Amino acid sequence: MIAQEGGILLYLRQEGRGIGLKNKIKAYELQDRGFDTVEANKMLGFNEDERDFSVACQLLKALGVSKVKLLTNNPKKIKALEEFGIEVVEVIPIFGEVNEINRSYLEVKMLKLGHNLKSLLEGKE
Repeated sequence: MIAQEGGILLYLRQEGRGIGLKNKIKAYELQDRGFDTVEANKMLGFNEDERDFSVACQLLKALGVSKVKLLTNNPKKIKALEEFGIEVVEVIPIFGEVNEINRSYLEVKMLKLGHNLKSLLEGKE
């Protein structure tokens, strides 16, 4: 889709919602013990999402981009772009497969982080 639109893919090395790979593994261990992804981050002393999207905004501006169609389910990304003066003209949700392994994780992302996943979780993509 990105190639067809002539778009840009930005990858920011902010694993585990910004807590780093080592702490992401610790968070997985906590999730294996029954805590959700948000609870695990907080138990490790982090906010629910530590990522900083200002670098993405600076990269887009350096590339001369002032308007975007954004592929995301995450409202924090939309807000960050808008706060840095990048106009989000369209938000295109990303839908994958829901299964017994990821359902509770996706529900937490929707309920606690505000991700746009309701239609996916209800089977109405």
